[in-house]
Amino acid sequence: MQKFLWFPMDHYSIFLLSHLQLQVLWSPFIILVIFAITFLRGLGSHLLKKSKKQTLPLPPGPKPWPIIGNLPEMLANRPTFRWIHNLMKEMNTQIACIRLGNIHVIPITCPTIAREFLRKQDATFASRPTSITTSLISRGYLTTTLVPFGEQWKKMRRIVSNELLSTTIHHQFQHKRLQEADNLVFYIFNKCKNNVNNDVGLVNVRHVAQHYSCNVIKSLCFSRNHFGEGKKDGGPGLEEEEHVDAIFTLLKYIYDFSVSDYVPCLRGLDLDGHESKVKKAIQIINKYHDPIIDQRIKEWNDGSKTDREDFLDILISLKDANKNPVLTAEEIKAQIIVRS
Repeated sequence: MQKFLWFPMDHYSIFLLSHLQLQVLWSPFIILVIFAITFLRGLGSHLLKKSKKQTLPLPPGPKPWPIIGNLPEMLANRPTFRWIHNLMKEMNTQIACIRLGNIHVIPITCPTIAREFLRKQDATFASRPTSITTSLISRGYLTTTLVPFGEQWKKMRRIVSNELLSTTIHHQFQHKRLQEADNLVFYIFNKCKNNVNNDVGLVNVRHVAQHYSCNVIKSLCFSRNHFGEGKKDGGPGLEEEEHVDAIFTLLKYIYDFSVSDYVPCLRGLDLDGHESKVKKAIQIINKYHDPIIDQRIKEWNDGSKTDREDFLDILISLKDANKNPVLTAEEIKAQIIVRS
């Protein structure tokens, strides 16, 4: 008679047996998970290496500080453009990368590389950066020159190219340029005649050139030579002196290196003093421009003026298909400042 041996099993033995059975069932799954994790890690590292290889390196430049970049060096070396030129000479490079805040500034001194930016890559670099000074001067980016690429830029560019800079308008207003050239010769002649010292007439060429260029634009925009009475020798009066100084103040600070342009959270503090100087210059310019523009708009609206004698008349008289003005008063004032 066959005998069977029976061994009694306690609860621990039963638990151990069931655990061993679960290990047998879960082992293939665990192996599969480990294999998948290993494969994905290997694939991820391969893709990361591939992306690093495809990423082109930035041009050489000074080592930036965390978060603020090279802003301390920029503040310690004024003017900034001269510091950049000296830095590139020291590094013996024609293209560099300087990080200011979170913005990479790429200065270029090589004409070939510059043509690459301006001609072959012009679609990428066609827009203009925003800054405090450009926003103030353009009255919130309403003009052509300082406006980032977009619908407003397209609108103003179309108006300037088709209406203000057309061949017809150029010939029509040629007499204004010739008149200012005659005034320039008359003024230089009087300066030489009145300032003779050992048979040498002293003329500040820079001063004369600044006022001549502004007078040409003033004549084209407003059909006037002076905001005040001027001087008998043809030179600028006190009003013209103040106006020209304000214009060149704006030119000085357009796209100047300001800390708040690279660290937007600092805007409003005016750490560089640029904002207050630009606002003061704009107030001076508006003091002379706005009354003329407002009066001219009123004349066109009440019908007392119908002939287009200058740029201001052209901008005011532009109408759309519904006979509504194409430009607002703010757009006209902003464009006149840029033209000045």
